[in-house]
Amino acid sequence: MPKLTSASSDFSEKKKSKIKKNASISFETALNDLEQVVTRLESGNLSLEEALNEFERGIKLTKQTQKTLLEAEQHVKILLSDTPDAKLNPFTLDSE
Repeated sequence: MPKLTSASSDFSEKKKSKIKKNASISFETALNDLEQVVTRLESGNLSLEEALNEFERGIKLTKQTQKTLLEAEQHVKILLSDTPDAKLNPFTLDSE
């Protein structure tokens, strides 16, 4: 089994530190970071370890953005429920 070099370990530690910071970033920043992760993964220029680290980061960012969207949706529903005549309809995209 190949030994991890100090450069690989440094890379891994930097990614772990960045992942921990993601808990407090805005939705827009998380979405932008997620797009960058996808671009790096699709480039095919990452080592296996780097790709796995990016994939893990992408999963965490995805969960964070999904949670933020769910909270926003719930907030909108609460706001609309305070209006007596408000009707909740699921959002659908109109076909063009």
